[in-house]
Amino acid sequence: MKQMKYLIFLLTATMIAQEQEEPKKYSIEQFYENTRIGGGQFSNDETKLLISSDESGIFNIYEIDLSEQTIRPITTSKDESLFAVDYVPGTNDILYSADKGGNELDHLYLLKPDGSTQDLTPGEKEKANFLGWSVDNQFLFYLSNKRDSRYFDLYRAKIGDWEPELLYENSNGLMISDVSPSGKYIVLNQPITTSENKLFLYDKASDKLTEISKPGSSYSPTGFNKEETALFFTTDHGGEFNKLMSYDISTEIKAVVFETNWDVMYSTLSKNDKYRVIAINEDGSNKLILRDEKNNEQLDRPEFSDGNIVAAKFSDSENLLRLTVGTSKTPNNIYVYNLITKEVQKLTRTLNPEIDPNDLVAGEVVRYKSFDDLEIPAIFYKPKNASPNNKKPALVWVHGGPGGQSRVSYFALIQYLVNHGYAILAVNNRGSSGYGKSFYKMDDKNHGEKDLQDIIYGKKWLQSQDYINKDQIGIIGGSYGGYMTMAAMTFAPDEFEVGVNIFGVTNWIRTLRSIPPFWEDYKKALYEELGDPNTQDSIRLKKISPLFHAEKVKNPVMVLQGANDPRVLQIESDEIVEAVRANNVPVEYVVFEDEGHGFIKKENEIKGYKQILLFLNKYLRDKDLNLKEENLKD
Repeated sequence: MKQMKYLIFLLTATMIAQEQEEPKKYSIEQFYENTRIGGGQFSNDETKLLISSDESGIFNIYEIDLSEQTIRPITTSKDESLFAVDYVPGTNDILYSADKGGNELDHLYLLKPDGSTQDLTPGEKEKANFLGWSVDNQFLFYLSNKRDSRYFDLYRAKIGDWEPELLYENSNGLMISDVSPSGKYIVLNQPITTSENKLFLYDKASDKLTEISKPGSSYSPTGFNKEETALFFTTDHGGEFNKLMSYDISTEIKAVVFETNWDVMYSTLSKNDKYRVIAINEDGSNKLILRDEKNNEQLDRPEFSDGNIVAAKFSDSENLLRLTVGTSKTPNNIYVYNLITKEVQKLTRTLNPEIDPNDLVAGEVVRYKSFDDLEIPAIFYKPKNASPNNKKPALVWVHGGPGGQSRVSYFALIQYLVNHGYAILAVNNRGSSGYGKSFYKMDDKNHGEKDLQDIIYGKKWLQSQDYINKDQIGIIGGSYGGYMTMAAMTFAPDEFEVGVNIFGVTNWIRTLRSIPPFWEDYKKALYEELGDPNTQDSIRLKKISPLFHAEKVKNPVMVLQGANDPRVLQIESDEIVEAVRANNVPVEYVVFEDEGHGFIKKENEIKGYKQILLFLNKYLRDKDLNLKEENLKD
């Protein structure tokens, strides 16, 4: 009997030791030795893929050889990030996009094989967006606001001479969403609110504008079929979630192509309409459906454990499918699926080989009840050695937006913080996308109130976990999440021990009045959701703006800001920092002179995010120890 008790004791002690064993810790530099990638356009002969990668520290253009599975750099920019757009049809030239220091005034550039470049959209205040190539591969379609900084017009430029030709002048405030491959049809939309818009089809030849939409719903085009007899679009009309629809251009008949109880995120046809992919946003992660349209049957497709299929692209031959896939423990990687042989090639390995993915944490979907019993979804990251005997500090993470969504995907900062012992609950508060249009609209003209309560109840959920230190919970977020961070620190100053505000709005009146001119088409919709700062709405906007109530902040705050941010101006952060410091509250402030709304240079991310961890260690994890040391000094 004594021997049995001893064995039970030994087993229990061993389990506790294993449970509390420290996982291998990685530095911020190691996390940012990961590589971020984007794009993935097939070359004309389908032997290569064109991608963007920040392997060099900022984004440059790279080419993947599909047969040799090798990657070589095409550009070596050291100052500005360059983003691959596509190969120019029938040539070895490359089209790419870049702005200046994060100012979001993107230009389209032509890169020749000899390394020479040409700015195709050289206007000083011009912003240009690629829209596609013509079906005969003779023209480039693109949007530009060079005529009027507030509105985007549709242009085409003949490949070779690149002289712009105006195809559609946006003089009526309609946003151009798509153009058919021949240029015959233009898809236009008119934002009403952030959850409602009108969708139109314009026939250039007949000068006919036809509305496809119905009131009260959201619409988004997903392209035309090869013959241009049908337009495809997603809409939440008639239900809670976005379904895929077709619109017969001659008969004006609409039909459901696919629907389920989640949003259709994107869908695309192969060049000759043989195949279609449909991505479903299933609880914060994209799942893919692959269909044979000719035989009307669903096909087998690659399976990815914990996989979020960010994007998909068919080759022109319809033999290959490029997939961009991430997980919560690994950054996005590029795969090519051969539709004939069913073989899958993994072409990139973006996780730093020094990091063992088994040391990282997979995001887990959880749900909890808010103050009014509304169920709130969230993604939870639990440190590996957290236990009742080894309690951990925690953070509530708030996504951007308004209207964004925390998803089951990789974010180096989250994994870095979790790896260093912080539990993170990434909350999808009311107003988040992905959970139906009713949920999405619940925060309209109610920001900083009920949605803030959802965040606070996320904190309460954390406190109910027996492996969380209930007195060590902070809040962190970027953009709209940065606003929510400061709203929590201001309007609920006793709830969170610290706040980390990453380029967050603090003065809604200024932010809404200083919306960039190229957002003019969308401004009215933002005013409908948030309030018009030029009307009596300004009373409420002032009430929910943390800057005007900064005297209530009592706990430490950290602020990070890009000096070139056109959405949340640097003065927003300057003023909140000054106001909180006037309370004799500790504030740490980091400004990057060469960043905009979001940090994309590795050296900046390493510097800023390392300081976040040091800030959290000082004011959250070790606050009691620091206080004791200060008392001893006194």
